[in-house]
Amino acid sequence: MSTHDSPVHIVVVGCLIRNELGEILLIRHHKRGWEIPQGRVEAGEGIVDALRREVREETGVEIKPGPLAAVWSKVSPPASLILTFLADYADGELAPSDETPELGWFSESEGVELIAHPVTRDRLRALLDYSGTVACFSYATNPYKLLGSLGQP
Repeated sequence: MSTHDSPVHIVVVGCLIRNELGEILLIRHHKRGWEIPQGRVEAGEGIVDALRREVREETGVEIKPGPLAAVWSKVSPPASLILTFLADYADGELAPSDETPELGWFSESEGVELIAHPVTRDRLRALLDYSGTVACFSYATNPYKLLGSLGQP
């Protein structure tokens, strides 16, 4: 197999952040709408470092990362592997950015209602339903279709 025939996946990290009141932090991405903070792992960067960086860049806050809760495999091009974690708010003030013009703390039910895209809503529900076991999902886009799951429906 030549180098260009090797599988290539974009690695993305994201997390569901809770504050001391149990509220969850969501951002409104300028293109994708409301979602959990997430972003690509850069070359040479560790997963936890990328998670902290993305959260800081998109929200202005620091987190205490928790467990890996779900893994999502997007098979449609560009193929992506999305690692989603749970985290606790640690410090800092919410700070909107050009990429995330709105953000805020919401109840779980408010958060689910805010999210318009089905895959993003499914991701949030999987994190909210975390039971101590990492769930795995594969899906395609355009249109969104869940292809399989392990650990949660």
